[in-house]
Amino acid sequence: MNKESISLRPLRIDDYEVVLNWSKDDLFCSANGWELNRNEEELYKWWIHCLNNQAEDFIRIGIEFNGKLIGYADLAHIEGHSAEIGIAIGESSLWGIGIGYHSTLSLMNYASTELGIIIFNAETHESNNRSRKMLHKLGFKEVSRIGNEEYMGEESQLIQYRMPINA
Repeated sequence: MNKESISLRPLRIDDYEVVLNWSKDDLFCSANGWELNRNEEELYKWWIHCLNNQAEDFIRIGIEFNGKLIGYADLAHIEGHSAEIGIAIGESSLWGIGIGYHSTLSLMNYASTELGIIIFNAETHESNNRSRKMLHKLGFKEVSRIGNEEYMGEESQLIQYRMPINA
């Protein structure tokens, strides 16, 4: 996997067909809290809302791999010099090969250079070993274990992480 083959870009209306395919992947839906067997019309309305969302404390951007949209990255709870990061790789066949790691690095680079973010927060499920391994590899440290949530059909402890970067 070549990190140069990963890029971030704005999401577009014509990405809907790709998003529709993700919604038909039960593994992806279970991992990301998406409703299974989602109605296509409702999904389209949700997609339009995502594209038109102009919240000051939230940014969602597309992840491309070899020129194809394969996921999205979020900056949430943007406040001052901190933000929470999150990613979702829509193509579950691409999980576990480093795309999430390199996408997160790209997102953090964008957030620090363009928005002045120097403290990154993240949260994942205790049972999401890939996400936990990636966060540790990036340098995040566990700061708390607050809350539970369903992940992959089972109740799982939520783990919060933080990583300050040198400005």
